Amino acid sequence: MIKVGIIGVGTVGTSVAQILKDNADVISARAGTDIVVKSGVVKNLSKERGLDIKLTDNVDDILNDPEIDIVVELMGGVEEPFEVVKRALSSGKAVVTANKALLAYHRYELAELAKDIAFEYEASVAGGIPIINALRDGLSANHIESITGIMNGTSNYMMTKMTNDGIGYDDILKEAQDLGYAEADPTFDVGGFDAAHKLLILASIAYGIDAKPEDILIEGIDNVSQEDIQFAKEFGYAVKLLGIAKKDGNEVELRVHAALIKQEEMIAKIDGVMNAISVVGDKVGETLYYGPGAGGDATASAVVANIIDIARSGKSTPMLGFDRPMEGKKLTLKPTANIQSKYYLRINVSDKAGVLARITKIFEEHNISVETMLQRSAAEGSANLLISTHIAVEKDIQNMIKELESLDFVKSTPVMIRII
Repeated sequence: MIKVGIIGVGTVGTSVAQILKDNADVISARAGTDIVVKSGVVKNLSKERGLDIKLTDNVDDILNDPEIDIVVELMGGVEEPFEVVKRALSSGKAVVTANKALLAYHRYELAELAKDIAFEYEASVAGGIPIINALRDGLSANHIESITGIMNGTSNYMMTKMTNDGIGYDDILKEAQDLGYAEADPTFDVGGFDAAHKLLILASIAYGIDAKPEDILIEGIDNVSQEDIQFAKEFGYAVKLLGIAKKDGNEVELRVHAALIKQEEMIAKIDGVMNAISVVGDKVGETLYYGPGAGGDATASAVVANIIDIARSGKSTPMLGFDRPMEGKKLTLKPTANIQSKYYLRINVSDKAGVLARITKIFEEHNISVETMLQRSAAEGSANLLISTHIAVEKDIQNMIKELESLDFVKSTPVMIRII
């Protein structure tokens, strides 16, 4: 029999305990042994959770219990769970976590500490989608050329409604909050930080890149307007918040931002709160993983699957899927300034003679070639210039935007969205 201790019996933790009870027969058959939750840690012991397991508010009751084989960490946060997981591993207990923030900052320290002790974290990325095992095991024969993912359901729901129903950003954000998809402070989701944590975990498995959120390009969807979405539609694009990892020689690009992506691409068709991750391997080609990225049961399903894996073998493959440098050499993170892409810009300018010629000249001075340009009337004697470029360098685009926003006839900071 395998005994489990759950640290953090909230929505997901409650669902984990319930699944292990409700599906005990099939889980026992697949694991080859019975799996039971011995105890759980909560902050508030007076809150009713509808579970018939022992609850405590002291993590030591689990960490110091010699009968507990697997510690399931569902606390949230970074530093406190880091200390808890270190203690669990130091005492020889297997660990399962769904904590993406913990792994975004401490995955390499934990991999070094875990060594041959089972440490699983499928639920940390895209909820119920088995992307960790796909990258670490199913695609292990491939050089991974790129990963492109819709990794945040809140942002994808908002972009879908803005595209399909013509709703403005502020209105759809309020609707998402009313439905419980977005928090009262939605920055973590709409600002791209949630997706960035997940992307960093996947990039470590695919490329061995040890980067922190502060090291990579992270932008959100808060600047996307109906003008941008209509431009995208007119030219055959969908607008999505994407996490992108791409190998270029010995460098790897890591970035999270709103992007225009061709409507015929598989990932462009993913709508609502669903997640999807496209992985391109050099031998297998493109594979797409689709499913619910959040929610108690979906996330708990991935947690329980990890518990079953540990029960079967008693230990895991290397936590990040490799024991030596990837590609036979160390890959490095490409500086954000050197990223190359096509770009879309919305520039609100005074509607008067000479402005368009001056804007065109500035693009030329910064080595940026225009592919398409539209002019649309805007309020109070202004116009929106909607421009897409050929491939350009990020630093050139950023320098040009700084120059544009300093001009008296440019009425607000230009909006830029990268084109995939």
